Amino acid sequence: MKKRILGILIGAFILFTSITGCAVKSSNTSNAIDVQVATAQKKNIDAELNISGTLVPQKTVNVYSKLSGQVEKVNVEVGSEVKEKDLLAVIETNALNLQLEQLQASLNSAKASEELAKGQVAQAKINLDSMQRAYEETKNLYDKGIASKAQLNEIETKYEIAKKQYETALNGTLNQAKAAVSAAQANIKNIKFQISNAKITSPINGVVTNRNINPGELAAPTAPLFTIADVSTLKLKGTISQRYLPYIKINQTIDVVVDIYPNKVYKGVITSIGPMAIGTGMYFPIEISIKNIDNLKPGLSAYGRIKITSKDAVVIPASAVVKNDGKSYVYVIENNTAKKRYVDTGLLNDKEVEIIEGLNENEKVAISNVNNLFDNAVVNVK
Repeated sequence: MKKRILGILIGAFILFTSITGCAVKSSNTSNAIDVQVATAQKKNIDAELNISGTLVPQKTVNVYSKLSGQVEKVNVEVGSEVKEKDLLAVIETNALNLQLEQLQASLNSAKASEELAKGQVAQAKINLDSMQRAYEETKNLYDKGIASKAQLNEIETKYEIAKKQYETALNGTLNQAKAAVSAAQANIKNIKFQISNAKITSPINGVVTNRNINPGELAAPTAPLFTIADVSTLKLKGTISQRYLPYIKINQTIDVVVDIYPNKVYKGVITSIGPMAIGTGMYFPIEISIKNIDNLKPGLSAYGRIKITSKDAVVIPASAVVKNDGKSYVYVIENNTAKKRYVDTGLLNDKEVEIIEGLNENEKVAISNVNNLFDNAVVNVK
């Protein structure tokens, strides 16, 4: 009897265990998420890198006045096209013109004094030459015993006086007159230079983008009167992630598309890559120059396109990557279980993405239902 009861209990336990196991297995199977998977492969990946930014002038120049004074005339407006040395504005010079007349009169007077001094020098030289001949003749007669010592001394004294008069006229009066002429000429040159500065001209070819002065207002060297932009060449200014720096270089050709003209492609050249990242974002400033053949306006939004290739990269379908809060992750499938793993992505195209870090070759990742997965989720691989 005991043996029969024990046998019945053992049989019941086996039956219960089988039923429970089937139920659990059935439950796990019914809760599994269907996914498709792909294997990470090492291969080359082609991608197009877009650099977005704004078109700005190649060169912008602020035009200042070198002369303080009231503006008499302004010849340009905002938007006016100008060429180098075109007249932009004129400053009134009445006071300077009056000074110039006064200085010209001073110069004429100084030149007259110089001519008078030259005459005095010439007369003193005649007297000196005459006294020198007289001295030499008297000296010769004295040496022969014909002239007396008193006669020689008298003529020698007159000769020394004539010599001093000549030196005074030459080094004193004439030099002073010449200095007065030079000073007057320098003052005239300075006034003429100031008058020439009354004409404000454009230093470059370009377009007037700012006008800060009107006729009747006072111009000063401390405030710009105009801003001239050279728009013959435009620069696309943007940023590029540090991960793409190995793929670009100075003087590299790049296609540029202006947003409002999506069907037109301009040829650009990379002219500058910033030596330092902006802040801590690991993005570097970049400038791309294009010839402004269609009179494009500065300020338009545009983007540059660079075709690049990464060789022997770990590549998976782009649909495998989930992005959330600025981070990227994939679900690696192991034994019908999804393991969440954060990855660092590289090049990306319409179909594939490069995995720089976080995934190895031959690992399998989910490529469908990824938004429904979670870490350690049970999956049913289709």
